[in-house]
Amino acid sequence: MFSLLYGLWKYLTSRDQYQVLIVGLDNAGKTTFLEQSKTQINQHYRGVPLNKITATVGLNIGHIHTNGLTLNFWDLGGQTELQTLWDKYYSESHAVIYVVDSSDTERLEDSKVAFDKMITNETLSGVPLLLVANKQDIPESLSLHRIKDIFFMSDELIGRREYYSVSASALNGNGVKESIEWTVAAIQRNAVNRPPLNSDE
Repeated sequence: MFSLLYGLWKYLTSRDQYQVLIVGLDNAGKTTFLEQSKTQINQHYRGVPLNKITATVGLNIGHIHTNGLTLNFWDLGGQTELQTLWDKYYSESHAVIYVVDSSDTERLEDSKVAFDKMITNETLSGVPLLLVANKQDIPESLSLHRIKDIFFMSDELIGRREYYSVSASALNGNGVKESIEWTVAAIQRNAVNRPPLNSDE
């Protein structure tokens, strides 16, 4: 009887788990984006003070519980030497969020090179992709339209996948909720191709 009730309780309280990769060059605002996501979506979460966030060396992990599922985020360092580690996480990823510093025009080409290398990796074929044009609070930032023209210029590179772009300021929280809502919906639409991991309790 106990095992039957426990099984029912586990079924009612379980959540499907999905892995989401957050990548981009260093200083693009990836960790700030992750912290704002956790603050906006998770009730009672007290985030890290944004002015205390430093460059990621390796990996940050975060979790969001929404719409009956759990998103496990891998926020990877964007320094050139760390980009070689990105592909180690591709096979288990259900979605990719690529964050661009829209104000860093000097490194925009470097970011595009890293982006193209990522999306053409066969392991990520068909995986939903969100492009976040971050730091829109800075006056000299390129617009979302301009960022899209640069990064989405080739349908052949993008491949057969769902993709979307968002204008955002992770520092102010603008565009973060829209980003998460689209990511959740895209993951659910593509769950047949990339099913969730084992549910948590």
